[in-house]
Amino acid sequence: MAGGLVALLDDIATLARMAAVSADDVAAAAGRASAKAAGVVVDDTAVTPQYLSGIKPERELPIIKRITRGSLRNKLLIILPIALILSEWAPFLIPVILILGGCYLSFEGMEKVWEKIHPSAGHETPRLAQGGDAEDEVVHSAVRTDLILSAEIMVIALNEVAREGLLARAIILIFVAFTITFLVYGVVAVFVKMDDVGAHLAKRHNPWARRLGRVLVAAMPRVLAAIGIIGTFAMVWVGGHILLTSSADLGWHAPHDLVHHLEGYVAGIGGVGGFLAWCVNTACSLVIGAVWGSVLVGIAHVISRVRGS
Repeated sequence: MAGGLVALLDDIATLARMAAVSADDVAAAAGRASAKAAGVVVDDTAVTPQYLSGIKPERELPIIKRITRGSLRNKLLIILPIALILSEWAPFLIPVILILGGCYLSFEGMEKVWEKIHPSAGHETPRLAQGGDAEDEVVHSAVRTDLILSAEIMVIALNEVAREGLLARAIILIFVAFTITFLVYGVVAVFVKMDDVGAHLAKRHNPWARRLGRVLVAAMPRVLAAIGIIGTFAMVWVGGHILLTSSADLGWHAPHDLVHHLEGYVAGIGGVGGFLAWCVNTACSLVIGAVWGSVLVGIAHVISRVRGS
């Protein structure tokens, strides 16, 4: 009897160790999946504050909360089931979807560059009128934009864990959905309220607090502008990288092999070879995204002019 109990306890310990290893694997895979989507996350963080332009400060956090709920619905109720179905029964479509997403990211990034060069060609920044109906309209607009970016984030994450089991994939994608959503909109909430914090500090009697408040008020527009620039480059880079790797998955290996060959020139340098190889890959991805994105922007503008005429 004692021997049976010991054997049972040993089996339980073995199962516990296996569960711990499995949990570690899921956590590591979730971390890789989240990191891979970082470029889109930066752009998502840069885009969202545009929808809060011109509103009363007391309405900023409630609107961010509503957009956050909408983003979670996008990821968990719409994108997650579709992604799991595709990964289980039509995994060959994932590279195709990724390429479409890479085209979208490259186009959006270079469209922003075009708008910086030609400001009159830019889209009007969303402005919020007063009242509940106006808030509903802006929240719905932000959630629609989030659906596109969230779909790309989730598909990128799914591609990183495509070899995991169905349950593990579901857990990882749920983890990514919550982590990315709260990260993005938590950062957005901090950014949009930071100038209010600065204005409050600027009214304090303490000279150090007043100085810090003035610095925050003056710095936040520059910080948001910098995030927008970083987000643009991140979109183009991630878009190009997706095109590079997904085209290889579909059988067109020449671009990927060329980049890999270029990485080989620096990969052997002691101490910094890995970092330099990453820099080469990133630069090539950025060039690919910029070139293809520019082509798509040109096509879109030609079509727009033809329709306009």
